[in-house]
Amino acid sequence: MAKKTLFYCTGCGYESSKWLGRCPGCGAWNTMEEVPLPARAARRPENELSVPGSAKAARLQEISAAAEDRVISGIDEFDRVLGGGAVTGSVILIGGDPGIGKSTLLLQAAAAFSGHHHVLYASGEESLRQIKMRAQRLQINADFQVVATTELEQLLAILEEQGPQVLVLDSVQSFFRSDLEGVPGSVNQVREVTAALTRLAKENGMIVFLIGHVTKEGIMAGPRLLEHMVDAVLYLEGDRYHSFRVLRGVKNRFGSTNEIGVFVMEEQGLQEVANPSYLFITGQSRESGGAVVTASMEGTRPLLVEIQSLVVPSNYAAPRRTSAGIDLNRVALIMAVLEKHAGVSFVGLDTFVNVVGGVRLVETAVDLALGLSLVSSLRGKGLSAETVVFGEVGLTGEIRPVSRIKQRINEAAKLGFNRFIIPRPNLENLGGGKVMPQELQLIGVSSIKEAVGIAFLS
Repeated sequence: MAKKTLFYCTGCGYESSKWLGRCPGCGAWNTMEEVPLPARAARRPENELSVPGSAKAARLQEISAAAEDRVISGIDEFDRVLGGGAVTGSVILIGGDPGIGKSTLLLQAAAAFSGHHHVLYASGEESLRQIKMRAQRLQINADFQVVATTELEQLLAILEEQGPQVLVLDSVQSFFRSDLEGVPGSVNQVREVTAALTRLAKENGMIVFLIGHVTKEGIMAGPRLLEHMVDAVLYLEGDRYHSFRVLRGVKNRFGSTNEIGVFVMEEQGLQEVANPSYLFITGQSRESGGAVVTASMEGTRPLLVEIQSLVVPSNYAAPRRTSAGIDLNRVALIMAVLEKHAGVSFVGLDTFVNVVGGVRLVETAVDLALGLSLVSSLRGKGLSAETVVFGEVGLTGEIRPVSRIKQRINEAAKLGFNRFIIPRPNLENLGGGKVMPQELQLIGVSSIKEAVGIAFLS
């Protein structure tokens, strides 16, 4: 008898009885993977579909949320991204490029949790001796349980015996169920391993951290369904050849997805950065032009970063446009607004934009700083070193207000900045700057043309 299989899209989870070159669900090419069809349970008669069980309905107002306590690790940047700590019974997936520090971060987190909770660190990629060597290198002296295995059945037996409160699994793609076909990391295996651990976490109130591999495109490897099965998805970002790392939440059922945690990779592992604004500002002279400091909100935290632009004559028929840290389409939009409403032409010029430190900016409040950075490089004239710029640029050249204006200004003032070019509506809401310290110079602008004229006024 022929073995029954189906084809499963690793991108969106679309199922098909035959192989397709292009997935009808998400439109991706060559993402259909063949998996064995799971055995179907015997069909119940219609009159026996309703059977007694343990599941019961409850009134929402009568349910107590006290059981959903948050467990604090003590690593402030880590807890911040989780929304103030990990919720009991939650499953958290952490991804990132190879060598970025995922295992290092969670080994340190396991050590931090072990101070008050029973922790089990399960590795399918390292032996016990290798884990011990890494712990010694990181100077981790905490005492918690460690197991090296790749079989889910063995892990479940250990979990039933020890009953840990926190489980770290490194990595979910390395574990497998022996009763299922497919190699570790296949669609079937990853889905079933995650489902089994999720069910166990919900039943026992155990916190589960899963380390996940990412593809060369930077997305989580395995079925996209994996991200929908867990409660939180965090990505550890950064250039492996630079010291800083950014932990960013992309999904969190129990907290905000806008928060970030900033770390620096040192010999003793990942160290927290309490004031990341220091990390992303070079502090060098900006007289040559092209560099502008802006304040971007990352969750509840204002982050000062420096945007650098380089505008030079092009040797090609089609000028080059590159961007790192800001969407290239956003750069093209700001350049078009500058040409239309400020009379600044970029015809025949190569344009390069970079955010210092490799930070990725998505907030539109950095539009004005980006525009002034481009003009600064084009004219070869920089803004004063004490200036911070923020504001959203509209298609008609107007400068739109931004949120949390006081927090941005206060953060910059702590670092010694005293001149601010901000949207005029924000200045009016501040009472013309009267509610701020008098040593701060607040300049309100209502259009991109006005901002260019004020910023580079001799």
